[in-house]
Amino acid sequence: MIETNLTAFASDLMEVLNEFPTVESPSLYGALEEKLNIKVAFSGKEWEYSYDFNPTSSLLEKRLLKRFSKLSLYKSLTDFFGYSLPWGALTGIRPTKLAYQQGEEWEKFFKETMLVSGGKISIVKKILDKQKGIYRKNKDDGDLFVSVPFCPTRCAYCSFLSNEIGKEKRVNEYIDALIEEINGVKPLIKNLRSVYIGGGTPVSLSDEDFEKLLKGINLKGVEYTVEAGRPDCITENKLRIMKDYAVTRLCVNPQTFCDRTLEIIGRKHTSAAVIEKFNLAKSYGFLINMDLIAGLPEETFDDFKNSIERAISLNPDNITVHTLCLKKGSKLKESTSRLAEGEVSKMVDYAHAALDSAGYEPYYLYRQKYMAGNLENVGYAKKGAECVYNIDIMEETTNIFACGANAVSKKVDFDNGKIVRLGAPKDVATYLSKVKQIIEDKISLFSEK
Repeated sequence: MIETNLTAFASDLMEVLNEFPTVESPSLYGALEEKLNIKVAFSGKEWEYSYDFNPTSSLLEKRLLKRFSKLSLYKSLTDFFGYSLPWGALTGIRPTKLAYQQGEEWEKFFKETMLVSGGKISIVKKILDKQKGIYRKNKDDGDLFVSVPFCPTRCAYCSFLSNEIGKEKRVNEYIDALIEEINGVKPLIKNLRSVYIGGGTPVSLSDEDFEKLLKGINLKGVEYTVEAGRPDCITENKLRIMKDYAVTRLCVNPQTFCDRTLEIIGRKHTSAAVIEKFNLAKSYGFLINMDLIAGLPEETFDDFKNSIERAISLNPDNITVHTLCLKKGSKLKESTSRLAEGEVSKMVDYAHAALDSAGYEPYYLYRQKYMAGNLENVGYAKKGAECVYNIDIMEETTNIFACGANAVSKKVDFDNGKIVRLGAPKDVATYLSKVKQIIEDKISLFSEK
């Protein structure tokens, strides 16, 4: 006999509940006889579902019990409210990783078991096709991530831990500690796939600190990305420094081409500045990604449509379309309760069609909690311009050597199907006080057989 209720998988079941209007007194109860029978009850109604249930291990038993509990709750909610969600009962961050795990039968599993829509299955299929030749599993592969948790200002939608560069007093000390950690980690990487400097806004550093960091990293001959998301921080000096130290890719992120929205979300630049700095960066020969966000406050479908069209007209190598996600810690989370899901879905669908027509293909995808309309973030690329780091980090196929405050390293254990995570302290002061121990912990983790 197996029993389950809302407290057994509370966080997982809440992910499903959060995508629907509030219901009264929801409960689940499961019993294993010849099949797994799950009863769902709320608002004075009951539903019952049966599933084949033959797990071969305790780990698989827990996984299947959680899956069928979520599926049962989802089916009940769709019946009660009379509508379904594009991703069905899938709430995980990495749908494509799940597709790989399911093997050749993944499409049937997505459609018949998890009730994913045909449109979303089509996107996953395109991504798996696009990743051929890049996706691989090799225990010696690794990617280096470098965290620079500083920004010129804090965007209203941002929940990342970052400090305003003008108010942080220990930037120089942080760069020294970061280089010390990087030098301690580099010998552990057997086969480097890519380098990614993120944040924060790495180009918000002074020219001196920025060059000091890149000189300290001192890696060439691989894909090398820097987040230069804020055009107000992109200068000719910064571009020259990046070129000198073998950077190959930049993220120049408008988020929107509507100046009114840029002011609302706290970005101190205009759309014209984005175009100016994009063209300047392109003149240095970098591959460039541009991020746009569907569902920003007070934006209409026409505002977003204009942003997509203006991004396409610039012809960057990658365009990533995010769905606004209201996370704890962001200013928008404090001031916004719920987004207009239908409008956001329309935006995302338009982006996919427009980018497809312009020669961009989806190559990676991920989802988050609290996303409008239960949708997704998708990276689109011109042929041959896919970002290896984005594929590796989303599909979790390589070791991630992450350096800096709030950086999370990952060791992939292919033999046991597990990923061991090692997180650094979130705040700069604690990171600085513990950097030597952080290096020792990484050496211990990645030196284990």
